[in-house]
Amino acid sequence: MRSDSVANTTLPVLFTPISIRGVTLRNRICVSPMAMSASENGLATDFHLGHLQGFALGGAGLVMMEGTAVSPQGLVTLEDNGLWSDDHIEQLARIVRQIKKYGAVAGIQLNHSGRKGSAKKGWEGGSSIADNDGGWPTVAPSPIPYDKELIWKIPKEATIDDIEKIKKQFAAAAKRAVTAGFEVIELLFAHGYIVHQFMSPLSNKRTDKYGGSLKNRMRFGLEVAESVAKELSDNIVLGVRITVTDHVNGGWDVQSAVKMAKKLKSKRVDFIDCSGYSGLVPWDPSIKSNPYTVQLAASERIQKEAAIMTSVIGGVISPKYANEIVANSTASMVMLGRAFLNNPHWPYHAADMLGVQIDNLFPKHYAYVISNKRFRDLVKSNYK
Repeated sequence: MRSDSVANTTLPVLFTPISIRGVTLRNRICVSPMAMSASENGLATDFHLGHLQGFALGGAGLVMMEGTAVSPQGLVTLEDNGLWSDDHIEQLARIVRQIKKYGAVAGIQLNHSGRKGSAKKGWEGGSSIADNDGGWPTVAPSPIPYDKELIWKIPKEATIDDIEKIKKQFAAAAKRAVTAGFEVIELLFAHGYIVHQFMSPLSNKRTDKYGGSLKNRMRFGLEVAESVAKELSDNIVLGVRITVTDHVNGGWDVQSAVKMAKKLKSKRVDFIDCSGYSGLVPWDPSIKSNPYTVQLAASERIQKEAAIMTSVIGGVISPKYANEIVANSTASMVMLGRAFLNNPHWPYHAADMLGVQIDNLFPKHYAYVISNKRFRDLVKSNYK
């Protein structure tokens, strides 16, 4: 029996619940992990509490904590969120409690920066920080920098010991995330960070079992997923965000992404979060491919060929477009970032646009205005 209350008999698919491993999202609208560079010594702050609680109040089904470093070396900036010690747990648990209080499921994305670490904040340009100026040594599959001007630091080539250590760091961070109360764990294998660096032949020039063939380049990510899965009980959802293409000839591509998704499913991964943004190498303005179109096509392929749930991230602003994506089985869920920054109550707007009233979107304190039929009728003309 459906728990939501609607104004008509046809519920847009966007607002139908979805259950994964017994974890039920009230709708298919998810807040994407968004780097805020607002942590202090890796600890979440009051900024994060207000930021993320607001999205739960706004009606999202899933609210994701930003990419969180599994080690100090894995930070992108010094102000990134972290989860490499038990000291980080309580601040995150405080946030989780508020997200749950207002009806959303709490998730967290785990990451290691690899060669893109030791960098300035985005609004400071994002360039590398020298070791003697507050930076730190970085590590990657091969000693190749991101570029020569912006993120110029040459990373150390990871040894087998480094690889084993990083896998254990991901697993330990996932265990702490569960202790903090998160019900969804997402691993970031995208956007040019360390696992993506192993996956792509553009950044991985190794000649050992972690480099060369597609099978070898996928190995590290699959082992990370496997190590994390061992720390999770059956009622914790595990997702992976992957870049579906590097948009460069000879790089990671959609066919590789489909193969990776199939392998990840066998490692207990429950959904693949598809991104058309690469971030592995500087964007070439001459590239004609549209990241938003590519990710949708890849998501649809992955759902069909890998038989696994997907979400998509990027370019979703319109409620009608979001509903079409899930109604057409292009993806099981939609991840929104900018749309939520523009309007933390985006789901209220989406319900109005799609012509439904769904009472489980908002707290009772808002009900008089939002549920009031007279008020709704007065504004209906604005949504035609």
